Amino acid sequence: MNPKARLLDSGNLVVSDGNDSDPEVNFVWQSFDYPGDTLLPGMKLGRNLVTGMDWYIESWKSTDDPAPGEYIDRLDSHGYPQFFVWKNSSIVYSTGPWNGISFSSSPKNQPAIYYAFEFVIEQKEIYFKYELNESLPTRVVINQAGMVEHLTWIERNHKWIVYVSTQSDNCDRFALCGPYASCNINNSPPCDCLRGFEPRYPEQWYAVDWSNGCIRKTSLSCNQDGFLKFSNIKMPDSRHSWYNVSINLEECKSMCLADCNCTAYSNLDIRNGGSGCLLWFGELIDIREYNKNEQHLFVRVAASELDSVRNRRGKRSALIAVISALVATSILIFVAWFTFQRKNKKTDKHTGGSEVGNKDLELPLFDLVTVSTATESFSSANVIGEGGFGQVYKGILPDGLEIAVKKLSTYSAQGVQELKNEIALISKLQHRNLVKLLGCCLEGEEKMLIYEFMPNSSLDCFIFDPSRKASLAWKNRFEISVGISRGLLYLHQDSRFRIIHRDLKTSNILLDGDMNAKIADFGLAKIFGGEQVEGNTKRVIGTYGYMSPEYAVDGKYSVKSDVFSIGIIILELVSGRRNRKFRHLEHHHNLLGHAWILWNEDKALELMDECLKESFSESQVLRCIQVGLLCAQKHPEDRPTMASVVFWLGNEGLVLSQPKQPGFFIERNSMDSTESAQFIS
Repeated sequence: MNPKARLLDSGNLVVSDGNDSDPEVNFVWQSFDYPGDTLLPGMKLGRNLVTGMDWYIESWKSTDDPAPGEYIDRLDSHGYPQFFVWKNSSIVYSTGPWNGISFSSSPKNQPAIYYAFEFVIEQKEIYFKYELNESLPTRVVINQAGMVEHLTWIERNHKWIVYVSTQSDNCDRFALCGPYASCNINNSPPCDCLRGFEPRYPEQWYAVDWSNGCIRKTSLSCNQDGFLKFSNIKMPDSRHSWYNVSINLEECKSMCLADCNCTAYSNLDIRNGGSGCLLWFGELIDIREYNKNEQHLFVRVAASELDSVRNRRGKRSALIAVISALVATSILIFVAWFTFQRKNKKTDKHTGGSEVGNKDLELPLFDLVTVSTATESFSSANVIGEGGFGQVYKGILPDGLEIAVKKLSTYSAQGVQELKNEIALISKLQHRNLVKLLGCCLEGEEKMLIYEFMPNSSLDCFIFDPSRKASLAWKNRFEISVGISRGLLYLHQDSRFRIIHRDLKTSNILLDGDMNAKIADFGLAKIFGGEQVEGNTKRVIGTYGYMSPEYAVDGKYSVKSDVFSIGIIILELVSGRRNRKFRHLEHHHNLLGHAWILWNEDKALELMDECLKESFSESQVLRCIQVGLLCAQKHPEDRPTMASVVFWLGNEGLVLSQPKQPGFFIERNSMDSTESAQFIS
């Protein structure tokens, strides 16, 4: 034997018998059997069932230390085979079962254009591999954080970019929601029990501890049970499953119904209308929802649960019929109203046009005498704030209730429409982290909003005041960050409408007597209905230092504009310094730019306010800085949703992605940081 080593074009180093005429096929050893942290096209990830050899990828200890790290991506062959990413002895991610096109963790089950994926189950081996359809340099790597990234080489930029990555959000965490629950990253909270199930321990569940999952509302009775269909989901963990490639879905259902231990079934292969059978036994875990992926799971429930679903559908059909009739009637009424409005349009123009109608308001009306008495005839001694619309006065009603009166200035050029907007919005909003609107006063030329009084004023009065900032300990600052985030999540997702604030800043965050944060000033807010996610304006109004780049430059705003603003606020809470007034001897960046520099130099703790040294939690401070930078990334599509922000702040054990370059600018001395911006583009 005369062994020879040869490096093939595929990247595989093979050792063959020197007498062998085809070393690419016949070899005694190959490097592809030992992938390290990287899977190349043609490599196998799986197991040789004859020799017992495992093909797996393992993370490096660090970027410059190839010693074995904490994470391994490895085949699990129990039940229907799938792959797990392990951190030491704990599962952190699952691919879910293969569905004929991809693993069920893939949001879109469509054939890849550039790659050919293959999952093979044979008597001698089980493996996954991929081949290139075109000459496109690519590799799959498990990084130090345990994320499996599919990287593609971009020649014009001379760098690798992430094409696809696992664990892209918190719903990818293995079994996050526990048994019989699903995870939807667009919901808050993200976990919800499957239909027919309820939280096992409600107190834990509503305290955001979902680990124990859900239980059945009604016990099973075996032969009398039925199945509920769940679509567009990641299939459950398949370790306790059985499969058959030849039987159809109806036969699969019969087999599951006949076995009292079977909890769910589905097609094994979703191609060409579906084929094969996959049965689950025991609890169903690690389910998540997608917008669309053509995967259907049939979950066993008691017959009574099926009846309740049918009843709801019947009621829904009747409701649709009623709504259709109402819509038709409403259209006729609207046409009549529109015709009437057009006839009276000219008259409106000559009678002031700025009067705020009050007959449809859903909040109490205060008379002018009551408000004037409460504020001591709007005494200058009672002025507690001033904004673009006028002054804010402290007042005391006859029953002793303290109030804040926002009075629209007669000379305000922009206030009337914004005041109408604020009345329409806040009267319908109810959340502990939003300031409460008690009523309004609309008499003649006087237009005022009456709010609950906040004894601790606004956030900026504390964190930017050298004499008061020390009284706001780290615990308070962290809770304020969480409170603002929850309030904003409510506006973006949980209220009747999707609402974008557009002017979030520390002076619009009020503090009650217990230092609870409440978002205020909705004069610039915008309502989005239905599926609308973005708006555009030529009248850009907001506050420099808090405005997102796309809004300040192009007039584009979305929920991600508010996310940018809250990122700035979190960084200001950590540092105790204003974003725009920040100055540094070594550079001309604002606070956001400085935070980015420190983060990349691994000196992020240097950003922290000096007065917090006796009260801070290092892990919380670093997490807040990371979340702040993730929120303030330059491109809106890179920024997280508020659901993610709330979840990240409430769960310290999570591994977050690294922030990309933020949307910061080199500071200019052209305008004070408290000034509002208004310009036409």
